[in-house]
Amino acid sequence: MMTPTTPRTPRTPRTPRNPPPQLLIDGKLCPASDRDSYAIRNPATGQEIGQAPNATASDVDAAIAAARRAFDETSWSTDVDLRLRCLRQLHQALVDNAAAMRALTTAEAGAPSAFTTGPHYDMPVEYFGWMIDLAESYEWETDLGVAEPMGIRTRRIVRREPTGVVAAITPWNFPNQLNLAKLGPALATGNTIVLKPAPDTPWLGSELGRLITEHTDIPPGVVNVVTPRDTEVAGLLVTDSRVDLVSFTGSTATGRSIMAAAAPTLKRTFLELGGKSAAIVLDDADFETAVGTAAFSVCVHAGQGCALTTRLLVPRERYDEAVDIAAATMSAIGTGDPADPATVCGPVISAAQRDRVQSYLDLAVDEGGRFATGGDVDRKDGELAGGYWIQPTVIAGLDNSARVSREEIFGPVLVVIPHDGDDDAVRIANDSPYGLSGAVSGSPERAHAVAARVRTGTLAVNGGVWFCADAPFGGYKQSGIGREMGVAGFEEYLETKVIAEGC
Repeated sequence: MMTPTTPRTPRTPRTPRNPPPQLLIDGKLCPASDRDSYAIRNPATGQEIGQAPNATASDVDAAIAAARRAFDETSWSTDVDLRLRCLRQLHQALVDNAAAMRALTTAEAGAPSAFTTGPHYDMPVEYFGWMIDLAESYEWETDLGVAEPMGIRTRRIVRREPTGVVAAITPWNFPNQLNLAKLGPALATGNTIVLKPAPDTPWLGSELGRLITEHTDIPPGVVNVVTPRDTEVAGLLVTDSRVDLVSFTGSTATGRSIMAAAAPTLKRTFLELGGKSAAIVLDDADFETAVGTAAFSVCVHAGQGCALTTRLLVPRERYDEAVDIAAATMSAIGTGDPADPATVCGPVISAAQRDRVQSYLDLAVDEGGRFATGGDVDRKDGELAGGYWIQPTVIAGLDNSARVSREEIFGPVLVVIPHDGDDDAVRIANDSPYGLSGAVSGSPERAHAVAARVRTGTLAVNGGVWFCADAPFGGYKQSGIGREMGVAGFEEYLETKVIAEGC
């Protein structure tokens, strides 16, 4: 079923006004050492909007060396007041440059402009400020009091200290959120960092480097930004013995590779990985609202969110009704120019991602599924013709054993699956290698009982929102290791030391 679309008039310039992206190494903005670069493309048009420096192995080596030196030889790791002052400067720069950063987010990541005042920019900046406030009030030392282990009277103090050099590797889907969610706690806790943004969204990471050099007193080497396109060059961040912690957000497959590569040097690894989350609708839920909300959420940013609920589990006796509601919702949303404030579902990030999603749609047919709406590349006219578009799609007629029900597609694709009551819904939801997020709709007592049994790191009950600065985010099973945001995310970047003094 084809979804009709009408091209909308672009609302913002296609070429951002931000300065060209550069690397940040040891306090200096610079091109790649061999002057090589690669194209940055607007996913709505396919047009080149800039060139990113293609960092070399020597650039990555220099960035690691600078971060190591800044941690070992400056007061950054021990001077909390310095850190607070510098990070507040950066926070103010992010606020002052919000308009340009929002426009760049739409141009580079294809993020609908309406969401740049929320989860794509303004909320991450707000949460960055929350992390600074936490650093100001955090108890870096805890007195355990006096005890007599082995008969020796001893006062014990627990100290929390920075880990060292952090390699932060971020994906392209929510670049501002993920860059700042790693940069904030890593710096606030006294670490130094090498940030490696995704090759599809290098400009936003580079802009952080520029704002740091132009608007803050952060010492040279504390923050470094490198944008290699080559995965082998980026891999040096994981294998180098001078790096103490790797913080990675991305696919589960890449997470496995990073964990294996980090093992020989026993680096600490934080991994926030994939998901195939289930939205469970119980038989006493506000049915139309629950189904419509699930369908709407999969369209947001073209379904490019690891925690989106891409499996919709509904009572078997109301299966056809649920499919019709979801299809009507997603068909009405359609796709549109992300520069248009009315757009919910923009393009996917690249031609490669469009083709990947399309391969899953082809697989759904091979597996015996049908499309209640969508199911194809969305073809545009005019300026948007070169962009990367997928129709919002509802897949029906498959169970939880189908590959499209089990594998992360990362596009605007919803699979509707029947369940036979609360126990069966929990079974289906948990029958997944992932455990990142989910949702339950129903009467409060039943919904909470179901939520308690679903093995995921976050869960929304009756429309509740778990995404907030003080709430830790992360997953069970193959959805990751560790937590981001909240106090738990702050403490991912700290080591624990016990000092025992005889008294």
